[in-house]
Amino acid sequence: MSHSSTILDHPIVSSRYFFPQRASIPEPYWVEAADGSRLACSYQAVNPDAKTVVYFHGNGEVVADYVPEFPAWIARAGCNCLLAEYRGYGMSTGTPALAGMLEDVVPIIHSLNIPDRQIVLFGRSIGSLYALHGVYRRPQLGGLIIESGVADLTQRFFQRVLPEELGMSRTDVVDELRKYFDYAQKLGNFQGQTLVMHTRFDELIDAHHAEMLYTAAREPKQLKIFDQGGHNDIFFRNRTEYMQLVEALLAAV
Repeated sequence: MSHSSTILDHPIVSSRYFFPQRASIPEPYWVEAADGSRLACSYQAVNPDAKTVVYFHGNGEVVADYVPEFPAWIARAGCNCLLAEYRGYGMSTGTPALAGMLEDVVPIIHSLNIPDRQIVLFGRSIGSLYALHGVYRRPQLGGLIIESGVADLTQRFFQRVLPEELGMSRTDVVDELRKYFDYAQKLGNFQGQTLVMHTRFDELIDAHHAEMLYTAAREPKQLKIFDQGGHNDIFFRNRTEYMQLVEALLAAV
């Protein structure tokens, strides 16, 4: 599935949908993207043979926001951590592309060179799109964690871009979104453990997205809708239970 020709990667879409920031990290772990960009990821290992969490962060974030605390937590849980960076974010080269970046997920996973069953993908907010694509392409992966994720992209897409601006009908744009971001199709064959977390009062992505993702996932699966917090403080407001849920999934994989 080549993404080079999709309207979803039009510069208008990229400029309104993505908010890349620049930030440096020590010792970047470089992965070559599908379009030849270099992705400045971060890899922290506790043991080459341990399970590895691959984390796809949210839109207004960069890998630098997550070091060193996030990998340190994952290490305490006995796992390695690969923080994936997007094109044009952090120290990465290239330009963000909504559909094009789907093709970067497999090279990131592949770079680890470990069995799929030892890998857990973790996607937050927009990162959920890329984590979902990862389990679609590699259904034998050990686990999937989605936090504050997106199921149906249609509504959010049209909040920022009108189909007329792309010279297309709304129906044609919806068809493209379904072609590349069909969450139910992507979860349909995934064999691993799934954990979906969201807050009831998420002000950016409604909690029904979490319910849709949970419904589409196969067993074994778990859904947690927290009463406290919103889109950007879900972890801080629910830290203890959030960490327990993630650690329980990592232990079960």
